[in-house]
Amino acid sequence: MIHQYVNNGYYLVLDVNSGAVHSVDPLIYDAVQVLAERVPDMEKPAPLPEELCAQVKNALSDRYSGQEIGEALADIQELIDREELFTADVYREYVTDFKKRRTVVKALCLHVAHDCNLACRYCFAEEGEYHGRRALMSFEVGKKALDFLIANSGARRNLEVDFFGGEPLMNWEVVKQLVEYGRSQEEAHGKKFRFTLTTNGVLLNDEIMEFCNREMSNVVLSLDGRREVNDRMRPFRNGKGSYDLIVPKFQKFAKSRGTRDYFVRGTFTRGNLDFSEDVLHFADLGFKKVSVEPVVAPPEEPYAIREEDLPVIMEQYDRLAAEYVKRWKEGRGFTFFHFMIDLNQGPCVAKRLSGCGSGTEYLAVTPWGDLYPCHQFVGNEAFLLGNVDEGVTNTAVRDEFKLCNVYAKEKCRDCFARFYCSGGCAANSWNFHGSITDAYDIGCEMQKKRIECAIMIRAALAEEA
Repeated sequence: MIHQYVNNGYYLVLDVNSGAVHSVDPLIYDAVQVLAERVPDMEKPAPLPEELCAQVKNALSDRYSGQEIGEALADIQELIDREELFTADVYREYVTDFKKRRTVVKALCLHVAHDCNLACRYCFAEEGEYHGRRALMSFEVGKKALDFLIANSGARRNLEVDFFGGEPLMNWEVVKQLVEYGRSQEEAHGKKFRFTLTTNGVLLNDEIMEFCNREMSNVVLSLDGRREVNDRMRPFRNGKGSYDLIVPKFQKFAKSRGTRDYFVRGTFTRGNLDFSEDVLHFADLGFKKVSVEPVVAPPEEPYAIREEDLPVIMEQYDRLAAEYVKRWKEGRGFTFFHFMIDLNQGPCVAKRLSGCGSGTEYLAVTPWGDLYPCHQFVGNEAFLLGNVDEGVTNTAVRDEFKLCNVYAKEKCRDCFARFYCSGGCAANSWNFHGSITDAYDIGCEMQKKRIECAIMIRAALAEEA
């Protein structure tokens, strides 16, 4: 399968099955396009038939000379011989019996606080309540969750635990106790915990920053961008904005992180479709690691992104990508999460096919110990998997998530982005279509655009290497 596009002046050809990306001249781009129309899927690399080469020459003769086309076809043949163009799909065989594959639990999202000190207007967690009641996780429940993770992680050494909410700093003492307990279990069980934290920053202080810099592998700092954008969507419950309180703390925290990861993460809505300005605002504030995500909300919400917004959003990604390249070339680059892309076909095959592992390898834990496929399913009783005392008892739902892969999704099977997005978010699919094997269409279009921009960026920066 071939995907071709032009972005910011770069002619790009992606061989989907091999993952090979080629930045080419217009002639090779046109020749590949003609070949792709006539040979959509080659069974195996083979010499291009003379008849097919003649068709290419005939189709392009009004733009290029016969010698030029012949040289282009020779270059294309070399890529075919190296299995970097028109390659066969070797991954379908991996999913013929996905349900029987043995999975282990690798990561937990601990909802240490179903409570929050902000009232974000788009919050899927209902200010931390998750369709239920306000609650804080006890150390005892958290300890059982870590014990469950250790017991169900098989031979896997590296385990991940994200402290989440609501706002997890509202239950800070328990967070510290759980980190201490996790560390105490590492040597005895041959495990290594990677702890992460997501916070709105309201309660950040020097003691918390110091602890996080010592123990947290990554910290996600929630902020939506420019002051007027952030304060419109992320106010306190009294309506007052949070920007002025939070930004100085985040700047101090980010600077103190050293080599440890962090991301300033925002959400853009229909109210700030010019979100590239918010990304650049973060960079201008000194943040080097940035993520701004599109809101996912029911279409009746005034801030929800709609299909008619997509042209503007696509222009924004293109604009951001061009500025991103410019800043890197000027020596003042930053990292934008959605422009980080692995062109070496990583990670493992199962990850490329089935994505985040929600419902199987990754689970969310409520303050009272219930297990759900991920944080976005919490509170939906149809997806209750079990609890930290008894483990996963709803094996039917777990097995349904085992089958959630790019070949089980009709919209994904023939999509060029399938090995990069791995089929997208199961929760979004469920919320918009009532099935975890469908896809959130607006999200798909944005994801494909981000991937195209990310590949262009790699091509542009490779010129500087």
